[in-house]
Amino acid sequence: MGRVICIANQKGGVGKTTTAVNLSACIAAAEKRTLLVDIDPQANSTSGIGFDKDQLRENIYHILIQGYGIERIIKQTEIPYLDLAGSNVDLIGAEVELINELAREKKLDTVLQEVKGAYEYIFIDCPPSLGLLTINSLTAADSVIIPLQCEYYALEGLSQLLKTIRLIKRYLNPELEIEGILLTMFDIRNNLSHQVVEEVQSHFRDKVFKTIIPRNVKLSEAPSHGKPILLYDINSKGAESYLNLAREILTNGMGYDN
Repeated sequence: MGRVICIANQKGGVGKTTTAVNLSACIAAAEKRTLLVDIDPQANSTSGIGFDKDQLRENIYHILIQGYGIERIIKQTEIPYLDLAGSNVDLIGAEVELINELAREKKLDTVLQEVKGAYEYIFIDCPPSLGLLTINSLTAADSVIIPLQCEYYALEGLSQLLKTIRLIKRYLNPELEIEGILLTMFDIRNNLSHQVVEEVQSHFRDKVFKTIIPRNVKLSEAPSHGKPILLYDINSKGAESYLNLAREILTNGMGYDN
């Protein structure tokens, strides 16, 4: 059965989608059958992996709300072994529509059960909120990666996310673990970046991935070309860092209780 890892942080601009796209691409490059699920109405993972989100007439909204089978929306990407279950603006209304549904927190989990046997890894890109879509993702996941930017206020909001994870684990998904905290947007020239790394590593210790994602021009440019960094510039520091992260996940299988 496929291992389901969601990438979550209610703060925007922390490298969540960058991580979802590039980590799933790097895992697929290791010839692991991989599915990227975009459950963010902004659909940046969908466009970042090479699809026109406005042309996706059938997407994750139709799976959660209209009862389509997920195989109906899965598309192959340019990268062998990597598939996408895409999103678009349709998903904006999903949280409201889910409110009156039975077992509303488990909709995504139920859907993913249909394809877990076909994939070794399933990555979920969550929206920047702690609403029903993120709760669905955490309920469906085996573990969660928390991207944390190496900037001022980096830890702001993290306690609320950890509290939400504990509640999900208590009431909805007892098996949920923290895969790891991923430090992103590291600037080697910036003293503050170094201070944030030290603070996070000191506080969370072995829950922090050894790999640190740097600020990298190529990594920033890749989404506008609809390509993961492996296809845009495999020799960049950004590509190297996400390959290292993939290696860390494949070899360590972190998974910590929170």
